[in-house]
Amino acid sequence: MSFFHANQREALNQCLAEVQGQINVSFEFFPPRTSEMEQTLWKSIDRLSSLKPKFVSVTYGANSGERDRTHSIIKGIKERTGLEAAPHLTCIDASRDELRTIAQDYWNNGIRHIVALRGDLPPGSGKPDMYAADLVTLLKEVGDLISLSPRIRKCIRRRKARRRIY
Repeated sequence: MSFFHANQREALNQCLAEVQGQINVSFEFFPPRTSEMEQTLWKSIDRLSSLKPKFVSVTYGANSGERDRTHSIIKGIKERTGLEAAPHLTCIDASRDELRTIAQDYWNNGIRHIVALRGDLPPGSGKPDMYAADLVTLLKEVGDLISLSPRIRKCIRRRKARRRIY
């Protein structure tokens, strides 16, 4: 490590130490695809946990392998670190029963926060069966899951804009 790089790192660490407790942070991770990436993930979480994040989220991919990894990593974060873990959950390509089962499993494992998203529509598909607001309603049926749905306003704005155009 160069002297210049070491000084930058030390300056950043000092700045972070000075604002600790004054700012709220959260971290979002992608589910690792290899064991090496998983080791890097856990090292990153260990290092970043000193900043006391409000929560740590893990994204949720379209294929089932990535969905399973999200589930596994979220449970690991809760068990290994005690940090508030918030998995992403999308309602595209999943039935209500599948989503209910996933949410129930999170609930049973002590996960109380979920980032509820509609998800990206596959190319050429029509209107989705569910929207993020529908997913939030379903999550509330399972338990007192606190759901974050960041894109709902964007969808509403787009619908209103379309109404004005036609």
